[in-house]
Amino acid sequence: MSGPSYASGTSTVPLLGDTIGGNFDLAVSRFPDREALVDCASGRRWTYAELAADVDACARGLAAAGARKGDRVGIWSPNTAEWVLTQYATAKLGIILVNINPAYRTHELSFVLKQAGISILVAATAFKTSDYAAMIEQVRGDCPELRRVFLLGTPEWEALMATGGELLLPELSADDPINIQYTSGTTGFPKGATLSHHNILNNGFMVGELCHYTETDRVCIPVPFYHCFGMVMGNLACTSHGACMVIPAPAFDPAATLRAIQDEKCTSLYGVPTMFIAELGLADFADYDLSSLRTGIMAGSPCPVEVMKRVIADMGMAEVTICYGMTETSPVSTQTRYDDDLERRISSVGTVHPHLEVKVVDPETGLTVPRGEPGEFCTRGYSVMLGYWDQDEKTAEVIDRARWMHTGDLAAMDAEGYLNIVGRIKDLVIRGGENVYPREVEEFLYTHPDIVDAQVIGVPDERYGEELMAWVKLRDGAAELTIEGLREFCAGQLAHYKVPRYLKLVTDFPMTVTGKIRKVEMREVSVDELGLQQAAAVRNA
Repeated sequence: MSGPSYASGTSTVPLLGDTIGGNFDLAVSRFPDREALVDCASGRRWTYAELAADVDACARGLAAAGARKGDRVGIWSPNTAEWVLTQYATAKLGIILVNINPAYRTHELSFVLKQAGISILVAATAFKTSDYAAMIEQVRGDCPELRRVFLLGTPEWEALMATGGELLLPELSADDPINIQYTSGTTGFPKGATLSHHNILNNGFMVGELCHYTETDRVCIPVPFYHCFGMVMGNLACTSHGACMVIPAPAFDPAATLRAIQDEKCTSLYGVPTMFIAELGLADFADYDLSSLRTGIMAGSPCPVEVMKRVIADMGMAEVTICYGMTETSPVSTQTRYDDDLERRISSVGTVHPHLEVKVVDPETGLTVPRGEPGEFCTRGYSVMLGYWDQDEKTAEVIDRARWMHTGDLAAMDAEGYLNIVGRIKDLVIRGGENVYPREVEEFLYTHPDIVDAQVIGVPDERYGEELMAWVKLRDGAAELTIEGLREFCAGQLAHYKVPRYLKLVTDFPMTVTGKIRKVEMREVSVDELGLQQAAAVRNA
């Protein structure tokens, strides 16, 4: 069809009206003896009945520690079974779970603890090079609202899980806020996207519906729980269908992921494109038995067409889908369908999700553009966040009076309603599924004693989709700055994915006649100078 770039998602499947805890209890009553959760790293596994018992134990412990409906409880940990317990326990109590990126360092941790007013923090003691316990102690004095810290695997955590007594649950509404996820979004420093039961339960449920999940499915979830991809599209899609959540490892490991699929007979696999590329690139890839795979989701950053073809052909994921969305929309707004033709499924981000509206508008006028023309992608419906935590002005910048969420992404809708993401209005960089807002990195680089100006851009990368590059002006008389020196300056202060990979020393930046820096031109120059033409030519959905 021709006409305006607008579509609404019709469905014969109604939205769910209950809370996350209520929906979870329904799954427990229907499938008590079916496997609900497998933690491959520790060898532990739970049926739905066993998981419910441990969720309730966690809820009793948090309540005894003083957590009440509306309080904020932070979780700072890689993927573990305890993450899942905390997710559902807080939901049952009406506590707002605040997801903290495991890659954060002290600067970012302190900001989130204070901005969200976190009173209780559940955290791993350490993981890889991150000493969480030490970092918490470093910032604790600056966070007066933080009353209790429970480190996983310690006697304090064991005591929390062993708390006795009756579990008293408050009355909850599906529209209550239940989750805060920090995102760079489309503008500025990290903001806490505040999501309700209704937001994320229904989005997880609808993702599962389009993947045709039933209680017989087993979903391999190597994507992080701190992000919507893991805790919504993964966990909530599973529990709303009685399916099994399989955690292959605390953090992404391609071999552990394929081993989990083989050993646990997983039917579905999730990942950002870089994860699939790493799995397909293993020298012994062909030795794994992936015959149980049926479907899965590739999302988080632009999906290369050639990678999608290999996932279908070499991994046997005949029904794999691509999802597009953002944290502020719970997250998914569009998704390819398993019965779309191959070209649609590998070269678009699909069509509008059930019960949602999408449109493509002229960023200047706000008017809907004709189909085929690019413009800003907007979405409206049950999935749009309640707002940014304690930042009404920032909320008003992205959600208009008619409740349309303005994503900042440029998209084009074809005659049949399929969408392609063709760029971004703002200069948000998506590196391996992680949103990086250049201004945040630039502000940090300004603290370097020899840097007088810094501009950060994204440049194409075949592995991560994009990598960060810093163009830097040094003060007069400063010693030469190398990329190694810059990375050393950032180490321990910025999450690893925010540290620039490339550095260019300049005396000036390309400017428009009105004095605005031309980042588009900077990117073009960088592609040529770094020889990234091949990466720039990769086709994405």
